[in-house]
Amino acid sequence: MIAVYSSFFFLLISSVHSTPTISFTPQTLNRSGDIVTIQWTGVESPSDLDWLGIYSPPESPHDHFIGYKFLSDSPDWQTGSGSISLPLTNLRSDYSFRIFRWTQSEINPKHKDHDHNPLPGTRHLLTESNRLKFRLNRPDQIHLSYTDTVNEMRVMFVTGDGEERLARYGEVKERLNNTVKARGVSYERERMCHAPANTTIGWRDPGWTFDAVMKSLKPGVKYYYQVGSESKGWSEIHSFVSRNDDSDQTLAFMFGDMGCSTPYRTFIRGEEESLSTVKWILRDIKSLGNDKAAIVSHIGDISYAKGYSWIWDEFFHQIEPIASKVPYHVCIGNHEYDWPMQPWKPDWAAYVYGKDSGGECGVPYSVKFNMPGNSSEAKVRNLYYSYDMGSVHFVYISTETEFLKGGKQYSFIKSDLESVNRSKTPFVVVQGHRPMYTTSTKGSDIAVRVKMIEHLEPLFVENNVTVALWGHVHRYERFCPISNNTCGERWHGSPVHLVIGMAGKETQPIWEPRPNHPDVPIFPQPARSMYRGGEFGYTRLVADKERLTISYVGNHDGEVHDKVEILASGEVISGGSDDDGKDSSLGSKSEFEVLWYIEGASVMVLGVVLGYLIGFFSRRKREGAGSSNTGRWIQVKNEEET
Repeated sequence: MIAVYSSFFFLLISSVHSTPTISFTPQTLNRSGDIVTIQWTGVESPSDLDWLGIYSPPESPHDHFIGYKFLSDSPDWQTGSGSISLPLTNLRSDYSFRIFRWTQSEINPKHKDHDHNPLPGTRHLLTESNRLKFRLNRPDQIHLSYTDTVNEMRVMFVTGDGEERLARYGEVKERLNNTVKARGVSYERERMCHAPANTTIGWRDPGWTFDAVMKSLKPGVKYYYQVGSESKGWSEIHSFVSRNDDSDQTLAFMFGDMGCSTPYRTFIRGEEESLSTVKWILRDIKSLGNDKAAIVSHIGDISYAKGYSWIWDEFFHQIEPIASKVPYHVCIGNHEYDWPMQPWKPDWAAYVYGKDSGGECGVPYSVKFNMPGNSSEAKVRNLYYSYDMGSVHFVYISTETEFLKGGKQYSFIKSDLESVNRSKTPFVVVQGHRPMYTTSTKGSDIAVRVKMIEHLEPLFVENNVTVALWGHVHRYERFCPISNNTCGERWHGSPVHLVIGMAGKETQPIWEPRPNHPDVPIFPQPARSMYRGGEFGYTRLVADKERLTISYVGNHDGEVHDKVEILASGEVISGGSDDDGKDSSLGSKSEFEVLWYIEGASVMVLGVVLGYLIGFFSRRKREGAGSSNTGRWIQVKNEEET
């Protein structure tokens, strides 16, 4: 009789207290970005602190998650059942999922993410899933860049092993008859210099980065290409337009401080606005057609991985639609390089260069990119280099390594600027991460700015640098033609400086307020600052032999909100802005505005045609409005982190 009662009691308890279960569909994903749906049932007395952990590799300790989602993100979570769908990036290892109970009393105020929010506790595991696999180990994270040779294009990509991979290419999509072998490299955790990059929490196997150079390209021709191998599988077929050394036309999309978005919460903040930046640049690239070459310049603070290596994978997956079509050029920022024992850290910069790289010390940046010039210091590559495109000579510099007079980088900048052929490239654009000029009130960078003005600005002035572009400050700002903190009337001897670190990073600087608009930081202020924008976005550079135009495109609507035109004669023409922060001289342009700059034809000749096109596409845009354009300025966090 006792046994009968015991069995009955067990069944009664089992019916009341069900065991949580977790499953997912599909069981296997094909490629990065595919969506998995995770379902769960039987979570007793659900709490809004219950959470789903995402793990790769599956054997990771409980607190070594890739990311997490609260079960309350599912609409029906209070029933004890629910589901969450999210895209996953191929990290070259399996995934698994775990559900934990986390209580209010267990919140640890010392265990926080980068935004000072408490990280979830792992004491009470409720259930764990099987392993999720990716079907193929095809090449991923494809991105292009120029080399030092005009008729070449470099392609880089990542795989899970170091077996031989190739790049094949040709002018016809169905006949990729040219083949070149790719060189593969990887790196170990021991090369990281500080936590979290060299700890088991931040480190993940980076796979193998392959590098191939497609050679003997015809100028200004569309090429098709793919990477991989017969045994391991090929990528999809992509295309690019080769560089044309005889063309005067230049088109570049330029920004800094973008980062990437993640489909889950993790140890660092995902930059949601980076998705909009990618979206609008893709729009512009698609509008170019099949025969227009363009480049991207991302001037520092690239992925914001901060030592959590899988963020690099998320970043490259996010930019691949752009970087597989046009060369993606970078320069180093504090979040790629800075670490406590870096080789160059003078006394005046003791409080400038800190732990911003999360212990990466430039290693992932050096391996995952291969810029022209082969510059390196202390085994860190891609520090300073230059190349020509159309009518513009582009120069990239490092503000994180020595730039003082007498140093290796200074010598490069001096020699490079003095050797520019101004009849071929009348415009010179210099780019670096920390700004020489900004009206941000953050004080820790003042020492760097003082040294840059003392050592580098004379080179810019003597060699008639046209434009200097900077990141680091997460806003847009355009200055007058300026040297020695004094405005000039022409860019000859007074470069136009722009801060363009507004591509995604949420934390924002505090502007120096203008007396008549103390609470509205988007207005220009003081006199040397011609325009300041509080909106995320990017800049578009278009040039021919006579004119260079830089336009500031806002992410909230994809429209131009400021522009500056610089003539080869030296004249600087500002686009003008009204008190709405919008470029009053532009009106409402269609999304194809970029095309009529690219063509480089006379405005007088094409005026009638362009007028018709503007009206047509503006009308079409109004008729089709309602997608992602809200017409509102996005609120951003007002913080002092860069």
